[in-house]
Amino acid sequence: MNPKLIAFDLDGTLTQHKSPLSDEMRSTLDALRASGRQLLMVGAGACRRIFNQMGAYPIDILGNYGLQYAEYDEAAKDLKFVFDERLPCDRESVLKRASAFREKHGLTNFAGDSIEFHDSGVVTFAILGTKAVQADKLAFDPDRVKRRAIYAEVCALFPDYKVFIGGSSSFDMAPAPYDKAYALSLLCEKRGLAKEEVLYVGDDYGPGGNDESVLLAGFPFLKIDDYRTTPALLRQY
Repeated sequence: MNPKLIAFDLDGTLTQHKSPLSDEMRSTLDALRASGRQLLMVGAGACRRIFNQMGAYPIDILGNYGLQYAEYDEAAKDLKFVFDERLPCDRESVLKRASAFREKHGLTNFAGDSIEFHDSGVVTFAILGTKAVQADKLAFDPDRVKRRAIYAEVCALFPDYKVFIGGSSSFDMAPAPYDKAYALSLLCEKRGLAKEEVLYVGDDYGPGGNDESVLLAGFPFLKIDDYRTTPALLRQY
């Protein structure tokens, strides 16, 4: 295909998790920009965090599953925010449902808070708690088998959210209908782009992954299983 827009996930796709862009990846993005293609980041995190992790790379960013959008301002060499939605959250209801789920599954021992509430309205259900030590989080569910076993139940318990298997020991929940496919579809509509003119590049496309919605929505999708192979896979474009 000959995409007009190439949209990217970041962690696990362009970089190692929470790591900066490599020189090779920056050069690859530069070459794609030089070809005249539009480039876009589509992230689960905030636009500013993504921008900083990328070393202020000049690219437009959809953040917080589409609740936030910023365009790169060439003159200012910085992001210019187009919108930054902050949706209300019924915290009492979320905490009550999470508590019942923990009681049912014997997940009542956790460090810190059970739920992390973000200003955007996105919620993180931290199975081990918000203050769990990193070693415990990494060891909890490295292959996601534990969380996939209860994923459908969490989705049913929180029908007002789009639920994703996030991090190493948590579920991320964005207010419905926000997810990456919804956000990307709206942006394409505003830019006058057909789905077939867009290529999405992501690694988290399995069940419960935050890139899965884009794959299921029918966007042309370049699957990444090792971020170190991404520059070579993108060379054809």
